[in-house]
Amino acid sequence: MSDPLVRPFAGLRPVPERAAEVAAPPYDVLNADEARALATTNPWSFLHISKPEIDLPPETDPYSDAVYARGAENLACMVDEGILTRDPAPRYYVYRLVMGAHVQTGIVGAGSIAAYQANRIRRHEFTTPLKENDRVRQIDALNAQTGPVMVTHRRDAALTVVIDRVTARPPAYAVTGKGGVDHTFWVVDGTDEIDAVSTAFDAMHAIYIADGHHRSAAAARVAAARRTADPTPRGDKAYDYFLIVSFPDDEMQILDYNRVVTDLNGLRVDEFLDRVRDVFTVSDSTGAAKPDRVRSFGMYVDGRWHRLQPKAPTPTDDPVAALDISLLGERLLYPVLGIGDPRTEKRIDFVGGIHGMAELERRVNSGEMAVAFALYPTSLTDLMAVADAGTVMPPKSTWFEPKLADGLVSLVLD
Repeated sequence: MSDPLVRPFAGLRPVPERAAEVAAPPYDVLNADEARALATTNPWSFLHISKPEIDLPPETDPYSDAVYARGAENLACMVDEGILTRDPAPRYYVYRLVMGAHVQTGIVGAGSIAAYQANRIRRHEFTTPLKENDRVRQIDALNAQTGPVMVTHRRDAALTVVIDRVTARPPAYAVTGKGGVDHTFWVVDGTDEIDAVSTAFDAMHAIYIADGHHRSAAAARVAAARRTADPTPRGDKAYDYFLIVSFPDDEMQILDYNRVVTDLNGLRVDEFLDRVRDVFTVSDSTGAAKPDRVRSFGMYVDGRWHRLQPKAPTPTDDPVAALDISLLGERLLYPVLGIGDPRTEKRIDFVGGIHGMAELERRVNSGEMAVAFALYPTSLTDLMAVADAGTVMPPKSTWFEPKLADGLVSLVLD
């Protein structure tokens, strides 16, 4: 019998009366100053574990040994003080996010690294060495995976039954996090319900990483190293799995992920617009040109918004080339503005749709940037098509919102 795609685990999590203090934004959405401001008066914020540089002098290198060691000390302290406790037996958890009118409810479990390597847990992005190495060192130092990977699955009737039954009961805890997002958490500890969740996942052809490629890649590297050093590797130890939260595909929300560029590559504004008109139909817009459909772009330059429509047909035989992000890159960003690899190019930056169109205007009007591009959100259907084809999207193609909180549950690698 093959290893389970997803299995239950004995989670390390806050006692209910401390959950609101512990829950924190993801480590990678805050800089050190922002994290320090949030956690300075809250000794039990999970930021002391996920961004432990906030407890060291401001000039400390965030990738120094001292930072990872401090994170491990802070985790041990929260366990010793009874802020975090370990569940006595493996179980699943149900996690609901509510942001305004948007609601998504998923299953928290341990995803198989063997399945990840076999492409049953599919990815759609490359990773960068610096961020991946950071997560490897963090997992090793803590001996735990504390940052959940957001995953999606095609809606499954059996999982829906379990979720509906569990969420009809009182939650273990409910907290309101950054941006007014509600995070509600239930424990799935009934044998029949646990078995039903495991069986439903095992029947799936594949599930898909939405957000958390560096965390999953790092978990795979940690597992490989520990398996090599383990005198009795079996493939079913805690390090052979990684922390996931899997949501139904029809409940996921992807926002636009926009681009700003520092300069016009030596072109005057009129020259730049002429080059753009070679490949796009350009029309003026009286207000912010937020795209309302695919194959439509907004562009803000020299204090004015324009709407862009590609002149040439969109490729249909390549799921990556057909993406709006790819069209903008191949027809404008790379040939006209001279942008190189977006993962390393210093002249381009990325602005999540949660910040709104006004942020694009601000970045340009301030003189920091010369031009901004607004895109229509990538669809989950497109994401799955790219992952199913075994290819990857351009960097910063998807902005998932709302974000998972850190600290609500961790996977200990014992």
